Amino acid sequence: MDPTTTRWRKSSRSGTASNCVELARTAQAAAIRDSKNPTGPTLTLTTKALTSFLATLK
Repeated sequence: MDPTTTRWRKSSRSGTASNCVELARTAQAAAIRDSKNPTGPTLTLTTKALTSFLATLK
């Protein structure tokens, strides 16, 4: 997943705040990045791992 050409989105609840995480998804994977540092590192997970990660956060 190329972070420069990938479509990133953040929660609509973020409003205009820039201290959020952004998420990009494909059929096979998801990537997470810090919205304050869009050219910085990303965390890339399989779809299954993302589902598990989000369930743990809840």
